[in-house]
Amino acid sequence: MMKKVLIANRGEIAVRVVRACADYGVKSVAVYADSDIDALHVKMADEAYGLAGERPADTYLNIAKIIAIAQKSGADAVHPGYGFLSESEAFAQAVLDAGLIWIGPKPATIALLGDKVSARKVALDVGAPLVAGTKDPVKDASEVLAFAEQHGLPIIIKAAFGGGGRGMKIAWRLDEVEELFASATREAITAFGRGECFVEQFLDKPRHIEAQVIADTHGNVVVLGTRDCSLQRRNQKLVEEAPAPFLSDDQRERIHQSARAICAKAGYVSAGTVEYLLSQSGAISFLEVNTRLQVEHPVTEQTTGIDLVVEQLRVADGLPLSIQETPKPTGHSFEFRINAEDVGRGFLPTPGKIQRFEAPSGPGVRVDSGVQSGSIVSGSFDSMMAKLIITGATREQALVRARRALKEFQIDGVASVLPFHRAVVDHADFSGTDSFKVHTRWIETEFSEPLAAAVRAEPLQDTSLTRTAIEIDGKRVQLGLPAVLLQALSAAPGAGNAAAIGAAPAVDPSVVESPIAGNLHAWKVQDGDTVTEGDVIAVMEAMKMEMQVTAHQSGKITLIEKAGTAQTLGAALARIS
Repeated sequence: MMKKVLIANRGEIAVRVVRACADYGVKSVAVYADSDIDALHVKMADEAYGLAGERPADTYLNIAKIIAIAQKSGADAVHPGYGFLSESEAFAQAVLDAGLIWIGPKPATIALLGDKVSARKVALDVGAPLVAGTKDPVKDASEVLAFAEQHGLPIIIKAAFGGGGRGMKIAWRLDEVEELFASATREAITAFGRGECFVEQFLDKPRHIEAQVIADTHGNVVVLGTRDCSLQRRNQKLVEEAPAPFLSDDQRERIHQSARAICAKAGYVSAGTVEYLLSQSGAISFLEVNTRLQVEHPVTEQTTGIDLVVEQLRVADGLPLSIQETPKPTGHSFEFRINAEDVGRGFLPTPGKIQRFEAPSGPGVRVDSGVQSGSIVSGSFDSMMAKLIITGATREQALVRARRALKEFQIDGVASVLPFHRAVVDHADFSGTDSFKVHTRWIETEFSEPLAAAVRAEPLQDTSLTRTAIEIDGKRVQLGLPAVLLQALSAAPGAGNAAAIGAAPAVDPSVVESPIAGNLHAWKVQDGDTVTEGDVIAVMEAMKMEMQVTAHQSGKITLIEKAGTAQTLGAALARIS
């Protein structure tokens, strides 16, 4: 039986696993990037070890570092959370090769189902419905174009080893296929370390339905019910609920049956999710299998009474499932993802320092958070700060509680998606009692309520650590100090630069400002080019998502910053004169 679990993740899910470990009676070990040294998951775990870096590739995606820390700390098991390495066959195998317990599916199962191409083949074998798609990953954009010409538009380009909407692009026109394929590949490499993509037909305006599965090492595979995750922005889920509403008994049974069959065929162990699209005609189409815990698992927990993370720990210890058949759901539950995004500026990510974080409480309210007042939201990682989970005896009661809880929720210092959530729970398309008009592109195509832009966050201070060797009681140790502290110490008291720092710079109308704090991924123009207002001139990346920078006026462009450099919000990237 396991004694100590290393949590190879950060933020909200790391906190969630720390709590499950405590409930299960085992110790927890946290790991952290430089900017996460004071994060909530680090404070709550029994032990914490630094990953010596900031970029995902140097920290939460670095298998060698994580395994070394697990061995150093005496951990005998590893929980990957979701995202990062949670669906990495190589990581799962490395954990097992190091003699540790892997809390998740077997590496071979991750390889089989994590690859969306082979997962489709499993789904076909068990009779699950499927739309047309490529049998193998495409080699280049020309293959994507050929598929589009054969099957028609729209098509969806998807990272074969991805998830969470990253590395996923929808092409509505042939002339955008090449750039979208390149963008999907880049996002996939950044988020998952692999860039292979495949293509399939895209169902316009479908609902996104998924089935939660849990399986043990004794051959028991149980579907714990359905969720609806249709409310998305840029393929990123914002609101989820369980059970999925407005399904016929036949549709629900079809989903349950095929989800169980897929996982049984694959020899599945631990928690996983089988996802489907439900077209407006009522047809169901298999989408993918996520071989990990989902962000939205709490709504299933609330409506089944099953602690999914504790169940994962039990399965990893070789114990049988605590439930042997699909339970009848009790009540209805919603999850609202609380992301650091400015809804009034097109959901732009907004890293920064949280000045105030006051979460709601009361009957039917659960808050799973990775932050608190004073926490830093880093631009290097996902934008999600917390999850608000609301449960009621009925969907209608849960909506009433959601309106009250969302009104109570207050966050200052960084923007949040709270204004969107407050608007959507009152929208007839979402809150109707006899129909459900929301679909996966509803926000982009039909949600038209004006939402005010947030007050711009203060630029985030340097959160890196400067490391130096020192000697304590004759032993050499490494000390990591915040760079901002060293800068403050090196500044001479009473230096005359204080007034200059506080002075407001003059506004230059020719400057192209960085719309986010993030990485300037690539320029789409050359220095000295003539550009037209609205042209895409650069691509930026923040919180693992790409976004375009457009020219605010026409003229000749002079590039100021180089591609590949980190930028603060409002930084001068170029000038157009």
